[in-house]
Amino acid sequence: MKKVFVFICLVIILTACNNGNQPNSAVQKALADTTNYTTLEWKDSIVNFGTIKQGEKIEIKFYCKNTGNKPLILVNVKPTCGCTVASYTKEPIAPGAEGTVIAGFNSEHFCGTVHKTIIATANTKQRADYNLQFTGNITDCQSNDKVVQPRSVN
Repeated sequence: MKKVFVFICLVIILTACNNGNQPNSAVQKALADTTNYTTLEWKDSIVNFGTIKQGEKIEIKFYCKNTGNKPLILVNVKPTCGCTVASYTKEPIAPGAEGTVIAGFNSEHFCGTVHKTIIATANTKQRADYNLQFTGNITDCQSNDKVVQPRSVN
């Protein structure tokens, strides 16, 4: 499972690097063409992953459905925190079909309740940006506090 997660993260990083080199891509043209705008519905834009132990890595899935009559294109999906990586359906999503955004979260440096956001941009009529949020609780936290022993005065 860890190998699969590492492989997915590597693919995401390599894909993200390649996307920046295509300024006039078909995706960008479709986003600029308002005649190709469609509508979408998120099945779950807020997800509570429950309780995990500090250091665990998890995946949170967000599902969307193209409710319009033009192909839905998820143009860009960006986490707002470096502890999260995101992958998403890259190919156009046909009318009536579903797509996903997958957030990979590393809880290593967190303790207690967390709230994280991913911003997804699509070619939609309502608005271009959608906030996808996940929350949960991190337990069994390691303390970085150092214990200081008072020195006795003689």
